[in-house]
Amino acid sequence: MTRQKRSHHKLKRAVAPYLYLSPSLLIIGLLMLLPMVTVIGYSFQNSAVLRRDPSFAGLKHYQAIFDDPVFWASLWHTLYFTCMSVVFHMTIGMVFALMLNSDRINPRLRNILRVLYILPWLFTAVIIAVIWRLLLEPDGVVNSILMQMGIIGSKVEWFSSPETALHAVTFANIWAGYPLFMVSLLAGLQGIPKDFYEAADIDGAKAYQKLIFITIPQLMPIIISISLLDFIWTMQVFPLIWITTGGGPIYSTEVLSTYTYKLAFSSYNLSQASASAVVILLISLGLTLFYIRYQKAR
Repeated sequence: MTRQKRSHHKLKRAVAPYLYLSPSLLIIGLLMLLPMVTVIGYSFQNSAVLRRDPSFAGLKHYQAIFDDPVFWASLWHTLYFTCMSVVFHMTIGMVFALMLNSDRINPRLRNILRVLYILPWLFTAVIIAVIWRLLLEPDGVVNSILMQMGIIGSKVEWFSSPETALHAVTFANIWAGYPLFMVSLLAGLQGIPKDFYEAADIDGAKAYQKLIFITIPQLMPIIISISLLDFIWTMQVFPLIWITTGGGPIYSTEVLSTYTYKLAFSSYNLSQASASAVVILLISLGLTLFYIRYQKAR
């Protein structure tokens, strides 16, 4: 083979993978990169979209949202909603995964519990929001049960009170999201060699010691990976909050997603909405880079 043919062959081998990837890269560029670049551009313009020739605004719109107390309140609500959801998703998912992996439970009962525990995953965000609105309304099932048990003395308006609305919508999201952790951790538990537990039994280890020194260390890569992904996804939750509370009452459940939506489609301030969207994008990118670095380190 001549030198020219060899170089041509090498070039074909180098280009071939990119040709195979080109359809996917084109779709990603059109559906993800182009809208992102467009929104970033809008954030530096005055009256973006609304005018044919918008003027350059610099960092004016970023300054406007950073001066807005509602933005900082929505950021705090987002962090609370996200952190509480991730912590309880992991805790509940771990408890249910350990239960479903236990030999002490009858196999038939385990199969029934698997179906019951995974049910929240089958519902869309809209259905979940409607269910919890019905359950937590003043005349709903939850208030009736709590009053009969003597825990509360009068009906609580869970989604209508500034004191309880954020906790109520967070609880609904916790109920909806734990199956992801449960399924992932259950798969991880079934992959742990039984030799570890048999050796621990020989050494006289108790159940909690096996959990701390064998189970959790073996599951740690799964826990960290799923927690990071769940944090990124939960930060961007919109339908559940919008349908249950709409960000109210009095901004008590306003999160970054609803704050940005209202700027764009209620106030028609698309420039500030774009700036807010860019802030969300930067936070998400930071978490994504952290996740990618962790995966590479593994």
